[in-house]
Formats: sequence, C-alpha cells, structure tokens
Amino acid sequence: MLSLYRPGDGPLHRMPAGPSMLLVAIIALGVAALPSVAWTAAVCAGVVTVAYAASGLQMRELGRQLRGLRWILAITAIGQLVFLGPEPALANTARVAAALLVATLLPLTTRVDDVLDALERALRPLRRVGMDAERAALLLAVTITTVPVLARLAAEVREAQRARGVRPSLLRGALSLLIAALRHADALGEGLAARGIR
Repeated sequence: MLSLYRPGDGPLHRMPAGPSMLLVAIIALGVAALPSVAWTAAVCAGVVTVAYAASGLQMRELGRQLRGLRWILAITAIGQLVFLGPEPALANTARVAAALLVATLLPLTTRVDDVLDALERALRPLRRVGMDAERAALLLAVTITTVPVLARLAAEVREAQRARGVRPSLLRGALSLLIAALRHADALGEGLAARGIR
C-alpha cells in the first residue's frame, strides 16, 4: 500500500496510532461543526496552521497539501457561491479545507501498518456481530490515505501539463487525473488480490 509517511519526531509522530487517529478525528469534526459565518475561515486557518506546526512537519508540507487540494476547494467554493452566497461559501470552503488538511496529518505522521493495527484492535469487539475486523480496518486505512493520494496525483498532472508547455487547467487535467486515479485503484486492487484479499 502506498505510504505518505514523512519521518519526523514531532508529537504526532511519537503518539501511538490509536490516540493519533482519535485526535485528528476530533479536530476535523470540530472544524466541520463550526457555523457558516465569515469568522469561521479565520478559525479554520488558525487551527490548520497550529496543527501542522505542532505536528512536527514543516510548514512547506502544509503548502504542498493545500496546493494538492486547490481544485477540490475551487469546485467547492464555486458551488457554494452559486447556491448559498459569499459568506456561507467562504465558511463552508474553509471548513472543508481544514477538515481535509487535518485528516491528511494522519497518513503523514503515522505509518500505514500502525494505522491498520490500531483499527483492527478497535474493531475486534465487532466480530461478535459478524464483522471481519481485518477487512474493515484495511478498508478504513485505504480510505484515510485516499485524499492525500488524489492530491499527489493532481499535482503530478499539473506538473505534466507544465512540462508540455500547457497552462495547468482543471478542464484539461480532469481526464488525466481520472485515468491516474483509476490506474492507482487498479494497482491497489491487484496488490490486495495478490495478498489474498478479495
């Protein structure tokens, strides 16, 4: 499985995977629950900046993750602006950005194997009702790593457009991004099948 882990010695790197997942989930849910008013954007920006600074990652990583999400945020902002108006569009786009950026901290600071182990332990009690804890943990771990993977693929598509001398564009890059995402999904499926997971 693709790992987005960045080595480091910050608090999130040192924290066990279970508490790290819980902390990231609480922060992401907290920013998602903020009201749709203008000051929410400032709160979200502050929370994300503090979270990345406290995580031990360089602020350059925050910029890289934000660049990777810019098309998602542009589409979100345009849709919100058209249907809800400027203030809710600003607040809702900021909440989406903050939740995604905070969620990205988990795969950046915690190894995928540790996340899988923690999820398996957390889901073990559900075996009594027939849930396969290992498969459920794998599904959740793949889901957690999806947003940063798509952001990286979008950055690669933009770089390829620049290399061809074409100005990066969402419309021109959408098909390439879709193909890259499908290739990634196919490779992930083959890897899982090779390990006997169906």
